[in-house]
Order: sequence, then structure tokens, then C-alpha cells
Amino acid sequence: MQETLRTVKYSISDDIKFEKIAGKLGRSKRQLLSQMIDYFYRSKKDPTDLNDELLKNTILKGQKEYIGFIRTQEADLLMPIKRDATSMVELLKKIVLLFNNQVLKYNEQVLSNQLDQMKGLSSVYQTLGYIEKKVEGKATLKQKSMNILDRYIRERENLRLMSSAREKEELANKARRELELL
Repeated sequence: MQETLRTVKYSISDDIKFEKIAGKLGRSKRQLLSQMIDYFYRSKKDPTDLNDELLKNTILKGQKEYIGFIRTQEADLLMPIKRDATSMVELLKKIVLLFNNQVLKYNEQVLSNQLDQMKGLSSVYQTLGYIEKKVEGKATLKQKSMNILDRYIRERENLRLMSSAREKEELANKARRELELL
């Protein structure tokens, strides 16, 4: 079915404004005119009334609804979330504080135990060093004593049967002096 078109005459300045509005909205002039007529027909607004009370009331009603919605969301959601988050942060602070206290006390105990163990090990090492020196000294002393004894025995065997008592006594005195020097 073909639509019957009507003609409306308007000034060139109105046409320029009309074209700008249509271009800005991305519509054809015919489509924009049709939408404008539908808008004014449905809203019953007077285009000459720039301070449209119905429009103001609609806007205020919408703003009040938005504000009411936001306040409801704030009371129902945001305030409990903030309250819960605040209490959770406080609990986490307490947990961290308790954890730090316990961990620090435990670390101090471990460190103290380790220091005690290190002192004990240090004294054990000192004692072992002392024992090792004594054992080495004893072994050295034994070796030197054995050397003196071996030399005494060799020299005594080298003495003849007819050696004098004085030579035998000198040999014994020499062995005693060497032992005293140890």
C-alpha cells in the first residue's frame, strides 16, 4: 500500500535548523518529522512552552526515584558491606598481630636455643681441642721416651762387660737428664 504524502511549507532558516537536527540525530528529515509529531502527540506537550511543567515534574520524579533507589541500595547493600569490611579489617589486624607475636616469640625461643647449642658446641670443640692436644702431646712424649729408652738400651749393649761402673752410671744419668728435659 502506498502512503499518501502531504506537503508542509516552512522558511529556509527553519529548513537549515531542521537539516542540522536531522543530521545530528542521523535520521532523514521525513523520519525526524514523524518522530517529532509522535512525541508531541503522546506527551501532550506544547513546543512553545520551554519551561514545560510536565517535563520538569517528570525529570524531578525520575531524579527522586534514582535518589531513592540509590539510598535503598546504600542502606541495603553498601552500608552492610562497609560494616562487614571494617570488622573484617579489624579481625585481620588482630590475626596479624597475634600471628606476629607468636611467630616472634617462637623465633626468639629458637634463636635462644640455637645460641645455647652453639655455646655448648663451642665448649665441646674447645674440650675436643684440649683432648687432641693432650693426646698428641702424650703420643709425642711416648715417642721421645721410647727414643731415649732405645738409645739407652743400645748404648748399654755397646758397653763391654768390663766397662766400669762409672761409665754405666754416666749412661744412666744421661738417660735421666733427657727424660727430665721432656
